[in-house]
Amino acid sequence: MLRLTSGRLGSLLARRVTAALALGTARTASRGHDVAESVDMSRPMYWDRLDTPLPDRPYKEVLSASDKSLKQKEQGPWSQLSKEEKIALYRLTFCLTFPEMRRPSAEWKTVVGGIFIFMGLTGLLVIWQAHHVRPPRPVTFDEEWQAKQLQRMLDMRVNPIEGFAAKWDYEKGQWK
Repeated sequence: MLRLTSGRLGSLLARRVTAALALGTARTASRGHDVAESVDMSRPMYWDRLDTPLPDRPYKEVLSASDKSLKQKEQGPWSQLSKEEKIALYRLTFCLTFPEMRRPSAEWKTVVGGIFIFMGLTGLLVIWQAHHVRPPRPVTFDEEWQAKQLQRMLDMRVNPIEGFAAKWDYEKGQWK
C-alpha cells in the first residue's frame, strides 16, 4: 500500500517537473518582459510505470497519416494485421514494454563512482591531517625507549610476586 502511495506521489512530482520544463521552453514576449505560458495541470500525463500499467493517456496523441490508417485497420479483425502492425499499434499507446521497464539501469555505476570519489577525498584529507595537523609521534612509542623502560621496571623489581618481575630470571638474565 505504501509503494502505491509513493508511486502516486512520484507521479504527481514528475508531472510538475514536466510542466515546469514545458514552461521554461515556451516563453512569449509581452511589453518587453518574458511571460511564461500557463499549463493546464488538470490534463492527464503519460508515463511508463510498473505499479500503474495503464497510463492516463496514450503515448502518442498527435497521429500521422500512417498512424491514422493503422488505427482504422485496428477496427477490423486483428487476424488480418501483421506482427509489425500490431507492434506499431502497441507503440502508439505505450512507449515501453514491461521487460523494457524492468531492464536495470546503469545508475549503480554512478553510485559506485561517487563512493570512490568520496573515499578518495577522505583519504587525501586524512593524509593531509597526518602531515599538517596531528602532533609528532610521542617518544614513548620508540622501540629504544620501550626497551629502556622495560629494563628500568626489571631493575626496580616491579610486582615481584605474581606480576612483571616474577617472570624474569635475574640469575640467567632472561625470561622464565
